Amino acid sequence: MNNRLPYIYVLLGAVLWGTTGTAQSILPASVHPLAIGASRLAVGGYVLLLLMLLMKKIDFKSWPWKATVYSAIAMAIFQPFFFTSVRLTGIAIGTVVAIGSAPVFSGLLEWIFQKRKPDRVWLNATILAIIGVLLLFLTQGDVVVNPVGILMSLGAGLAFAIYTIVSKRVLDEVDAIPAVAMIFSISATILLPSLLLFNTSGLYTPQGISVIVYLGLAATSLSYIFFSSGLKRIPSSSAVTLSLAEPLTAAMLGVFFVGERLSSWSWAGVALLLCGILVLTLSSKKSV
Repeated sequence: MNNRLPYIYVLLGAVLWGTTGTAQSILPASVHPLAIGASRLAVGGYVLLLLMLLMKKIDFKSWPWKATVYSAIAMAIFQPFFFTSVRLTGIAIGTVVAIGSAPVFSGLLEWIFQKRKPDRVWLNATILAIIGVLLLFLTQGDVVVNPVGILMSLGAGLAFAIYTIVSKRVLDEVDAIPAVAMIFSISATILLPSLLLFNTSGLYTPQGISVIVYLGLAATSLSYIFFSSGLKRIPSSSAVTLSLAEPLTAAMLGVFFVGERLSSWSWAGVALLLCGILVLTLSSKKSV
């Protein structure tokens, strides 16, 4: 069980990410998604950073600054790439290409730069999960293919893969909670100008504040603490594949709490996603 615990941590993080869409649906549609992204990163990052500073858990002199800054930039880049892709090519294509490409990019980057060839378990699990995502999203509503949107989605997938690989270097030197606090505080600072460029009026109501607090503390800070805790002990490519539990969670919340309906093909996608996640988790034999 101990060898599987890191995989479970990553899954818990992905499940918390999956609640983001349902929580965001409470906010007015006029609030720009990038403003929401910047706000949640600011709440999650700054609160955690303040806590870590008060507890004296951060040593600025010995901190791995280079990997931290690169991780923060990758996370900051992911936000506009993903939200722009969704606006240009729709939620279905944008989500499928971004989330589906991230495990592929991660596996390729590990292979090229770390000389870690993907094993058969990861390959089989990733193929199952990606097919599951395709069936889950591409059978819902109209499909719009916009070349620029596709490129933006691929950029988002690559940015998340880079974040995962580079942040693992930070985690090799510091604990998960201080790492998340520092990375997301820097990332939030990079994105703060977006709060001046886009509509944020709906964020300053009691309902808006409560949603942003939840997104910042639970769906950002806590989720990435889980994700990072698992990432310390498993390959980056495996962690990114397991993060596909995010759309699975979002779909299930939509069915059971929002009243959405899934087609038979979408349910087949859910089953394949689950199979991929279970194959990767239950086949883990050793920590990395």
